[in-house]
Amino acid sequence: MNLKFARKALVPLTSLSIFIAIIGGATSCVSTKSIVYFQGDSLQYATQEIKQKYVPTIQPNDLLSIVVGSLNAEANEVFNTPNTFTTASTNYSTTGGGARTQPLGYLVDADGSIEIPLVGKLKVTGLRTTDAADTIRLRLRNFLKEPSVIVRNLNFKVSVLGEIARPSVYVIPDEKISLPEVLSLAGDLTIYGKRDNILVIREEDGKREYARIDLTSRDIFTSPFYYVHKNDIIYVEPIKTRINATDRNVQLVPIVTSIVAAVGTLGILILNFTK
Repeated sequence: MNLKFARKALVPLTSLSIFIAIIGGATSCVSTKSIVYFQGDSLQYATQEIKQKYVPTIQPNDLLSIVVGSLNAEANEVFNTPNTFTTASTNYSTTGGGARTQPLGYLVDADGSIEIPLVGKLKVTGLRTTDAADTIRLRLRNFLKEPSVIVRNLNFKVSVLGEIARPSVYVIPDEKISLPEVLSLAGDLTIYGKRDNILVIREEDGKREYARIDLTSRDIFTSPFYYVHKNDIIYVEPIKTRINATDRNVQLVPIVTSIVAAVGTLGILILNFTK
């Protein structure tokens, strides 16, 4: 008789727990269509003309690495300074701080020029790094025999935040990178990331632009925001399910806590009653 009473007392609590689990599972369902990238036709093979060709150029406040080589290694050192220095800054693409070696480079001033030893001031703004290297190499022929020059942009960084596996500020070693590549670098969107409404914030030519990108559509490949520019901010908005789930979890905490406490108390009472 006592065991029957115990079973009857536990049935409502068990049913309530199952009901909460079902509600939680039902509200967390995500449509497959909303998470599939680059949706389009169902053909096994398709082609698309590349209309948008992004060519990055040097801008004021860029930090350039200029490496000079020639037949005279000692003479090269004059042009390869500023060299490197040790700083306590944080590496953008990793976590943590500490002392690390970081290139100083040549800073492009507000007029779009850099100053190179012996060569003097040289205007590089609006040039591709390869064009800038050619221009510097021509100037260095007056000082070096068979000079070679490599120019790289050191402060091409992009901020990625929101529903991303590894939100961070990423320094991009390449001069040209697409939005899908940056998101891959950041570990891709979480399952709760809103793929059809990604916000890209861009500051160029004295103005700030806001663009919404739909990763589920192939239209992204023709978007002017397909290629990422220096200092772009990429924000991945959470889907409504994520927000609702968070609110629901917060609301259910006191309820679940009360249920657990009630089950524990009832269990003790049942044990005492059955003795």
